[in-house]
Amino acid sequence: MVDTTELIATITDDLRRVFQVVNEHSKRAMRETGLTGPQLWAIKVVAEHEPIRISDLASRLYLHNATVVGIVDRLEIQEMVARTRSSEDRRVVTVALTPKGRELVTNAPEAFQGVLVGGLERIPAEKLQTISDGLRLMVQILGAQNLPPQLILSPEVNKEREDEKE
Repeated sequence: MVDTTELIATITDDLRRVFQVVNEHSKRAMRETGLTGPQLWAIKVVAEHEPIRISDLASRLYLHNATVVGIVDRLEIQEMVARTRSSEDRRVVTVALTPKGRELVTNAPEAFQGVLVGGLERIPAEKLQTISDGLRLMVQILGAQNLPPQLILSPEVNKEREDEKE
């Protein structure tokens, strides 16, 4: 027979550990770089794949294009990245690091989201389904099904534009 008291204690302790790691990573990123976790993750992905199209960056970050455009806007204001519009197809925009962005990314800590996604990408699909089912149930327990998915410790919301919906 399963001891539900012990299982509940284990689940809540593990959630506390997750929140602690997320909080520590995010605070370190902000302290060392001045960037939010999602901005740091984006700039690291740009560094690995530059120049990268906005749509490809969104795909690699597991975010909607509209969300990534907002992140890139803020990185561009900080002069960390620059956008270039394709001369062949004006709809295609690529992003690359500026010298300031390249300098920052060299010494920046790992982004929490990158660690999480990298770990998830190494898990077999059936285990991912188990994790997804468990998290979906937690969302239902908390009544959070209708909340927009705000990026972790960031004001950004992963919200698609109307023209991205299909």
